Amino acid sequence: MQFYHADIFNTPLRPPQRFPFGKHARLKSELLDHKILAPHNLRYSPKAVPEDLLRAHSPDYVDSVMLGTIDDNAMRRIGFKWDESVPARGLTSVGGCIAAARSALEDGLSGQLAGGSHHAHREFGSGFCVFNDQAVAALTLIEENHVERIAIVDLDVHQGDGTASICQSIPNIFVLSVHGEKNFPFRKYPADLDIGLPDATGDNDYLRAVEEALDRVWKFKPDIILYQAGVDPLEEDRLGRLSLTLDGLMSRDRLVLQSAKDRNIPVSMSIGGGYTDPIDTSIVAYANTYRVAREIWNWT
Repeated sequence: MQFYHADIFNTPLRPPQRFPFGKHARLKSELLDHKILAPHNLRYSPKAVPEDLLRAHSPDYVDSVMLGTIDDNAMRRIGFKWDESVPARGLTSVGGCIAAARSALEDGLSGQLAGGSHHAHREFGSGFCVFNDQAVAALTLIEENHVERIAIVDLDVHQGDGTASICQSIPNIFVLSVHGEKNFPFRKYPADLDIGLPDATGDNDYLRAVEEALDRVWKFKPDIILYQAGVDPLEEDRLGRLSLTLDGLMSRDRLVLQSAKDRNIPVSMSIGGGYTDPIDTSIVAYANTYRVAREIWNWT
């Protein structure tokens, strides 16, 4: 099994921002220290090229980010100021997602220790998301004739509005979002299936909603699942508003991953969310997704 990472995600961006930098390095260390992954399971994320981005984003938006001509208001919507690391970070997130999806088609499972930039729209970025890695990866696999049908299973606590808007007119991409109904984004773009949950939803009700929603995914019969394994449904997450436990999140991951494996559907994972303070609980939750995956696939 191969999983993708990059040092660029540990580089702090210019303020103002509330993004917890360093969590990607912490996750890598956690996975290696606990022997969930071995060094030979890790590959450095390749950078996408700007042409890849045009599958999901407008040329004007891509150019503005790559050249640094994007205006301050647009960057404020994303959540930080532009510097040279912004396009590098975006290209690496997309490149890692594409590489992980290709690896999943070969091995049954892959992922990157970053990504999940589901708030990026065709014409603009938002919510710490510059380019939409899963949307670009899905469109790339289809364009290259690797697959016919793709399901994006987005279980971040925030609705994947950018992914929904980019993919809404593409019949062979099915987007599921299970999220907090009253949480960001406050204008939600309809996905193929949206499940909005009330504040303080706990493990049992959340797992029941996910299981019922997954029935629609299996009926779609995807050739691959791009899984947004958000950890911000945790009760401790300061941006979450749901009330899941670490055990509840592991049960969710086991439900998604085991059900996909039982159906011989490859899965490519991206992490999402993760805003506990201190960040330690989010790191444990991220690592638990990989613990569950290792239990199911039993890689070496």
